[in-house]
Amino acid sequence: MGLRTPARTRRCPVGTGFRLWPRSADGPSAFPNTYCPSNDFSGMDLEAQSVLVTGGAGFIGSNLANHLAEDNDVTVVDDCYLGTPENLSDDIDFVDASVLDDDLPTAVDVVFHLAALSSYAMHEEDPRTGARVNVEGFVNVVEQARQDGCETVVYASTSSIYGSRTEPSPEDMDVHVNTGYEASKLARERYGEYFSNHYDMSMAGLRFFSVYQGYGGAEEHKGEYANVIAQFADDIAAGESPVLYGDGTQTRDFTHVSDIVRGLERAAANELDGIYNLGTGEAYDFNTVVDMINDELGTDVQPEYVENPIPESVYVHDTCADAAKIREAAGWEPRIDFEEGIRRVCAQYTDG
Repeated sequence: MGLRTPARTRRCPVGTGFRLWPRSADGPSAFPNTYCPSNDFSGMDLEAQSVLVTGGAGFIGSNLANHLAEDNDVTVVDDCYLGTPENLSDDIDFVDASVLDDDLPTAVDVVFHLAALSSYAMHEEDPRTGARVNVEGFVNVVEQARQDGCETVVYASTSSIYGSRTEPSPEDMDVHVNTGYEASKLARERYGEYFSNHYDMSMAGLRFFSVYQGYGGAEEHKGEYANVIAQFADDIAAGESPVLYGDGTQTRDFTHVSDIVRGLERAAANELDGIYNLGTGEAYDFNTVVDMINDELGTDVQPEYVENPIPESVYVHDTCADAAKIREAAGWEPRIDFEEGIRRVCAQYTDG
């Protein structure tokens, strides 16, 4: 089965969901970075630091924590809502706690705050809890860290606040809020600005673009909230039609978790302050993604198209990053191109 025409794969001029069904599996890999070789992270320079990763047993957090634990003293705080300590290496201190708790282990050199209710759907199910965890939890962690003498915080924001754009989105463009999830992440950015201006802390907010790894890694535990790449691959490998909303022409700037981990570490090592995009600058539509997965797996499973249940006023149809700012500030560049990323996602179904 051939790929679709190159026109369906768009490179943005600046280089820089979804049906969600969990699938049962035999369990997580003990080391979730199976498809993230060590050379993905070469050139890093965060060493001999004490580090706290909130949400560190989850998808992105565990990839970050396991990598940092090679050269740093890492503690993870997670309430195991979606994460599990099974994702973590034995070198990491795990604390089963909420970011809303008192007496968190924040006496560290660097805090990576990744804990969140991390999707539109989660917030729609319980907006008050979403606001408490994403906003109050953020302030609680940063304030405890400040009182304990920590001056460097790197935290997760979102690219969703850019809305639907086929052109690359720079950090200084006007943003708008259409969902509770977006509102909570924008509130984080404003509180980050407060801690920076009022207390002279280094507060780097990173707007992630569509992070993926596949069910062969820690993303398995996100289940129904996993990236569509993982879900499409799992469906196709099982001979089931992936379900696409609308006509499948929506696009995403898919960014491999290895590159996100590198961006997080670079932000901390350079003590960045302000807002930065983490994305590849390339966007692929869902139809092309299905074709690429079919090609890699040697299958010919056709998608099922359904009406989009998410209101058009809310649904983000297209995303594309302008990552020039972090490239210039910290030398970050994405290393995993999308073809390689698809190979890694599919490896659990094709290897052995």
